[in-house]
Parts: sequence; C-alpha cells; structure tokens
Amino acid sequence: MTPVRDRSLHAVLWFGQLVMAAVFGFSGYEKLTRPIATLAGPMPWVIDVPPMVVTFIGACETAGAIGLVLPALTGIQPGLTPLAAVGLTALMSLASIFHFGRGEFGSLLVTVPLALACAFIAWGRLTHASIRDRLGG
Repeated sequence: MTPVRDRSLHAVLWFGQLVMAAVFGFSGYEKLTRPIATLAGPMPWVIDVPPMVVTFIGACETAGAIGLVLPALTGIQPGLTPLAAVGLTALMSLASIFHFGRGEFGSLLVTVPLALACAFIAWGRLTHASIRDRLGG
C-alpha cells in the first residue's frame, strides 16, 4: 500500500473506531445504568430477556468501546483493538439474528450496519493497517 493510501486507511479506521466507541459506549452505559422499564421504551426486547442478560450485553458493549480506542491510543496491547472489533461484530451479528427471529426488522437497520462497521475495523486493523505497524513495533 502506498504511504498516502496507508495514512488514509488509518484515518478512516480511527474515525470508525471513535464513532463505534461512542455508539457502543453510550449504549452500554444505558444498559448498565438505566432501569429495565426505562429501557423498554426504545428497546422493547429488554422485558423479554432476564435482566442479567441486558447487564451482560451492556458490559460487553462498554468493554468493546474501551477496547476499540484505549489500546490503540496508548500503544499498550494494541492487538486488543481488532479483537474488540471482532467481539462487537459477533455481538451485533447475534443481535441481528435475535431481532430477525422476533420479526423486529427495524432493529436490523441498526444492528447490521454496526456489525459491518466493526467488521471493517477488524479487517483493517488485522490485515492492512495494524496499530503495531504505526507504533513501529
């Protein structure tokens, strides 16, 4: 890859990482701090699963959001960044299957693009634009 294309891909990936971290950070925070009854308005599925499942999903989203940015930013264990993206891809893929099975096709307009964005970040960081390469290690 040429240096210009390399820098461009890094910039696009960083932008995606920051956007996805904000989205998943907010979503995870909501699931971890809001009562189920409050969440049920925008997310009616939460009343049909055990509360601990909602908490677990919130914790996964929050951890994924941190993992998308912090290791890459600090250079400490930067290999965790693409793993966070893989984990969020899996989470959103499972969410898509869940919502599809329930006939909640509108939710797929959120879960599928999020899964694809995280998959792109994982692909980019694993194959073409490793954080380790940028850090010189």
